[in-house]
Amino acid sequence: MERLNEILHELGISKVKLAKFLGVSRQMIYNYLELDDLNKWPKDKKVLLLNLLGIKSSEDLDNIKVDTDYIVEVESRIETLFENNSKNIINIDEIYTGLNEKNKDLLSNIINLMKENIEDDDSEKTYNELLYLYHFLQAMNTTKELKYILAYVSKSSGFTKPLEFTFNEEEQFVFESIMFSAMTLYNSGSVSNNKIAEAHKRFVDKIEQRMEEKIGRTLELNSIKVQALKELGYTEITDDNASEVFEKIAEIESRKLS
Repeated sequence: MERLNEILHELGISKVKLAKFLGVSRQMIYNYLELDDLNKWPKDKKVLLLNLLGIKSSEDLDNIKVDTDYIVEVESRIETLFENNSKNIINIDEIYTGLNEKNKDLLSNIINLMKENIEDDDSEKTYNELLYLYHFLQAMNTTKELKYILAYVSKSSGFTKPLEFTFNEEEQFVFESIMFSAMTLYNSGSVSNNKIAEAHKRFVDKIEQRMEEKIGRTLELNSIKVQALKELGYTEITDDNASEVFEKIAEIESRKLS
């Protein structure tokens, strides 16, 4: 870990910048760097760091030579991530554009409630609660069961009638029944600790596998984008060349498959 700290210092990567890249708090970065082995980091964070440094394992840290080319290469990876994130920032004046009054009121209530939560408790806990809510909304369009979870919470909190089914009635009925059984078992406190530990390990293994696949695919696509720009003689994607670049990306991907 001493070598890792040296490399980060030579690269000029601050704790704040590294925290932003890994998607964790600055305090968490300090905790990570106090560990005596990179392999003790959470697997997804370790993979992100290795990819940032352009190496495959912690053993490769000793082989890194921090020169001008390497600094530019690492900085480019960081800036690419920050640039992509900045494109997702929404102008507050444009949020309600194109919405009818009903949807405007709903969105306004959601925003005001989140704002009140932050104002009442501006802590890391509140931040993470809203961050997870954001992740939940991002995943909802790809996982229909998340909508059933929302319906279950609305019903169990007394906001919605228990026999009201907004989505697929049959699937929602089954899901709510299973969810109720699971919550009853959870609140009973009579669950076997060994079985719970085994189930959670399977859950962790599944998530880590999925995250590795996602990170690998993201890096692959970024590499293909860089190759496409290079072959076309461009330095970045613009409104004028976007169509041409995307066609080149598709062509490069087809080459890999053939």
